[in-house]
Amino acid sequence: MSVQATRKIRLIMELRKAGIVDKDILAALERVPREDFVPTTFSDQAYEDTALPIGCGQTISQPLIVGMMTQALKLGDRMKVLEIGTGSGYQTAVLTHLARRVYSIERHKDLLLEAEGRLKKLGRTNWTTKAGDGYKGWPEQAPFDRIIVTAAAEDIPQALIDQLAEGGIMVAPIGRQNDIQTLVRFTKHGDELDEEELSQVRFVPMVHGLPGEPGQANGTGI
Repeated sequence: MSVQATRKIRLIMELRKAGIVDKDILAALERVPREDFVPTTFSDQAYEDTALPIGCGQTISQPLIVGMMTQALKLGDRMKVLEIGTGSGYQTAVLTHLARRVYSIERHKDLLLEAEGRLKKLGRTNWTTKAGDGYKGWPEQAPFDRIIVTAAAEDIPQALIDQLAEGGIMVAPIGRQNDIQTLVRFTKHGDELDEEELSQVRFVPMVHGLPGEPGQANGTGI
């Protein structure tokens, strides 16, 4: 058994002990090679339970957070999922093993191209991506059964609420940059959103627009 395989088994056991008990999610995390989604300089840390930098001021989330957010979505294999923040493509890859179709938006085109290459290399086919503003969602493909947001906003964008199906679930970190944020599960019932606080987290901030547009800072956000 290779060193990476041993590290992966150890990580899966740690995640199970930490509360990631859904067998399908654990299987998906085991099937996705996290070392393919991190820079080669960090490949020896791929199966440590830690976030790692991926460029453009972004990070690949720690495996526990990926597992926690995925488990909170209560996914079914016939569901249509919107992901805000493709990043490295790691969370996207995990979702493709659990949902019917994954639509993912990334504001950094360089990151998006790299993520697409990784997903193609793995032979995943049930995904569609685009470069865009996560605040706007993907109205042409709405409604979505589930929405996962991997950057923190002070409030959920109304566009994402509108694009969530009746009875749908959205999982997102809520809070300001440089503060401890709260991971929240929202469930849509008519015009109301039920809220359930899950954990304290720290994510990069969600940013309007695309890098290079007037008034936009490069390097942080979705």
